[in-house]
Amino acid sequence: MNIYLPIAEMSVNVALFLGLGSAVGFLSGLFGVGGGFLLTPLLIFMGVPSAVAVGTGSMQILASSVSGAIAQYRRNNVDVKMGAVLVIGGVIGSVIGVSLMKILRQAGQFDLFVSLSYVTFLGAVGALMMIESLGTLRRSKSGQPSSVRKTGQHSWVHGLPFKMRFHRSKLYISAVPPAMIGAFVGFMAAIMGVGGGFVMVPAMIYLLRVPTSVVIGTSLFQIVFVMAVTTLLQAMQNKAVDVVLALVLILGGVIGAQFGAAAGGRLKGEQLRFMLAALVLLVCLRIGWDLMAKPAEIYSIGPVLGGGF
Repeated sequence: MNIYLPIAEMSVNVALFLGLGSAVGFLSGLFGVGGGFLLTPLLIFMGVPSAVAVGTGSMQILASSVSGAIAQYRRNNVDVKMGAVLVIGGVIGSVIGVSLMKILRQAGQFDLFVSLSYVTFLGAVGALMMIESLGTLRRSKSGQPSSVRKTGQHSWVHGLPFKMRFHRSKLYISAVPPAMIGAFVGFMAAIMGVGGGFVMVPAMIYLLRVPTSVVIGTSLFQIVFVMAVTTLLQAMQNKAVDVVLALVLILGGVIGAQFGAAAGGRLKGEQLRFMLAALVLLVCLRIGWDLMAKPAEIYSIGPVLGGGF
């Protein structure tokens, strides 16, 4: 059965996009990530305009993060004060990103900018994740500890001004680094349609030294509010949120996530990180190939008709 997507201005097969949502949901449940970095490129590969893929991805991530954030809050795994600082930075980054997106769309360069952002960012993150996971696998096979990082070490972060006491995280650090991390994640959410949890979580653990027990909950807390603002701005300023498409993807994602979580429980952490790194690099290579490969049609009037509003 086909349905018409009013914002994307295309007719699609419901079963196909329901399957796409289920596949992304399965991977999200398997790896414990939001899946935005997979969903947005896959939507683009399937013919959805880049701007609509980014805006709709924001709505899908918002819906998928709410239940997780509520569950973490009930378990007292959310540092609300730290989350508030992250949200303030995230909203600022989101406003900047949405404004830049509008400018790039008017100039007809948004598709190129999104592709270059994904290749650069996913390539760097995927490579670092692959190196870390291979090192962990090598140490575990040789019987060495899986982590070589020492606790209790202080870094340059602790010397910055505007210090605040975050009671739940048991930290007394500057508010500047959390705000900057939040701003970067908010900017990525607006430009790339990703929640940014796979960046925020390592940054909070290794840079801010937030206890692991509150990292996931605080990250989800920030993502919910930032993605809500981002989705609203995308809908109002760029008209890039297709609610019909988002509902189909959300329904599929809820189904797929249940199976992914069950499958993920059977694999070790280092194995999951290795598989996730390989998946990130594959998506990066595919986008890079599309940038370099000769298109089937050298000339197109698509941007003239619908890419610059």
